[in-house]
Amino acid sequence: MAYGGTVMSGGVGAEFILGPADDTGTVHLSGALTIRTVTQARNQLLALDRTTFRRIDLSSVTRLDTAGAWALLMLKADGTNAEIAFVGASAEAQSLLSSVEQALPKPEAPPALDGSFSAWLGRFGQRVFSGLMFLRALTGYLGIFLHRLARALRHPSEFKLTSLVHHCEEVGLKAVPIVALMAFLIGVVLAFQGSTQLRQFGAEVFVVDLIAISVLRELGILLTAIIVAGRTASAFTAAIGSMKMREEIDAMRTLGLDPGMNLFVPRILALFIMLPILGLIANLAGLFGGALMAWIDLGISPAMFTTRLVEGTAVSHVFVGLVKAPVFALIIGVVGCHAGMQVQSNAESLGRMTSNAVVTAIFAVIVADAVFSIFFARIGI
Repeated sequence: MAYGGTVMSGGVGAEFILGPADDTGTVHLSGALTIRTVTQARNQLLALDRTTFRRIDLSSVTRLDTAGAWALLMLKADGTNAEIAFVGASAEAQSLLSSVEQALPKPEAPPALDGSFSAWLGRFGQRVFSGLMFLRALTGYLGIFLHRLARALRHPSEFKLTSLVHHCEEVGLKAVPIVALMAFLIGVVLAFQGSTQLRQFGAEVFVVDLIAISVLRELGILLTAIIVAGRTASAFTAAIGSMKMREEIDAMRTLGLDPGMNLFVPRILALFIMLPILGLIANLAGLFGGALMAWIDLGISPAMFTTRLVEGTAVSHVFVGLVKAPVFALIIGVVGCHAGMQVQSNAESLGRMTSNAVVTAIFAVIVADAVFSIFFARIGI
């Protein structure tokens, strides 16, 4: 019994014949095994019982191209019998099979991980060094921003006021709804949870102090910075990274335009201006949410809430919260611009750097807030 097939292309017949395995475990293939017949040939080769043969006779093959060689080699790779051998092939066919086999991708085995202490110490040192180099790069971009800003102050004609206004709208005005809603809900949650606990001690009135200090000193600006980090750092990275992918930044340099002055300064300065304003809006929304919940749950009237807020809350709490905003803005802006400039010429790099920018900005903001908290606690504010 023989398996045969004919493929017609442009009126020309290209025939191959696949014979069954004989007593010696050899399958005989004859005819042309080319790109015209490779699909049917591969299907019929894979349909054979691979445990019944160990060799494929190619002595009667009249024509073999790279597609046919690939089909034969894939049979050897896909089959359960890895000892299949090709016999009877001409010198040209054997050379073609060898060339295609060498060109096939070979999976790379992952390197064995050395579990010794010295190897672990080496890997740890490399990560520390990479982190230090990353901090050095961020410091460099901060220096670029400060230098270009100083130059813009000396030469106001180089400053892009229109771009600054546009980015103020993007990072500030359009973020007001989500920031205000977040802060309002945080105030509601603080009032509800605080009242539940303080009611056990008959100290419900102190829920005003809890809300005021928590929102004004920490949560208002911190959560605002986290939202802005997720929203704005990704936008900066995506915008600058897309320009890097399309080689627009190289074109800017060719035209004599400074990317630092035209891309970094308007974005970071807009964030520097708008983040304190967003923090103030978050504080007001958080206090409003807390007052509303205290009125509903504890019966503390708005007038009593306001009186307790003014008498029991120092202005220093507002100062402690808002003084962090410019630092957070610089961190978010520098991280976003740096990540955008690291994008390579592919979409995968753009997505990876955008994700890295958001994670890095949020982590850096939280670390900076912790440093601020320790600092103000040490100086007694």
